[in-house]
Amino acid sequence: MKNLLALGLVLFSGLISAQSAAPANPELLQIIDKSTKFVVNTPKGPIEITRVMTPCAKNKGWLQPLIPIKGVVPVDEIDVLNALNDKGSIVVDMRVVDDRVKGTIPGSVGIPYTEVAMRMDELGCKKPAAGSTKWDCSKAKKVYAFCNGPVCPQSPMAMAAMTRDGFPATKIYYYRGGMLDWDALGLTTVKGEF
Repeated sequence: MKNLLALGLVLFSGLISAQSAAPANPELLQIIDKSTKFVVNTPKGPIEITRVMTPCAKNKGWLQPLIPIKGVVPVDEIDVLNALNDKGSIVVDMRVVDDRVKGTIPGSVGIPYTEVAMRMDELGCKKPAAGSTKWDCSKAKKVYAFCNGPVCPQSPMAMAAMTRDGFPATKIYYYRGGMLDWDALGLTTVKGEF
């Protein structure tokens, strides 16, 4: 009994010191677009939901919609795992190279979000004919796109550019959870990939 009591005191003191280590005025992060708060009306009155940086909330973006562009298909980790072995699919890490080299999904291909619309030939499209801005993506692979996680705008921005230039939205599969969820689930990553 004394051992349990001692263990409880140790855990409680650790909790108190962890709480006191939190900054008095934590930086509020974006939730939706530029907003750093969201008010919910409850039976007990309004409650303000905010978002602050935590070890799990690794990046500062804002919540992305599950379907960023009409026709895009949301997917989960099981879908991504299956796509890695599907010859008709390509799993694309759309993050900047600095993030990718720190750890990525094994078997994924790195095409930064700022370059995807210019490199759609790597996704099975044919370059636009002279005088045209639209790519021929009639034989494009299914693209499983991801970036840093649910608050990362990189892959949704890339999807917008892809569809603008002729890539069919119905061939884009969005892993919104991205590296944040992949890491949180303890799934294998590889480092040093470009």
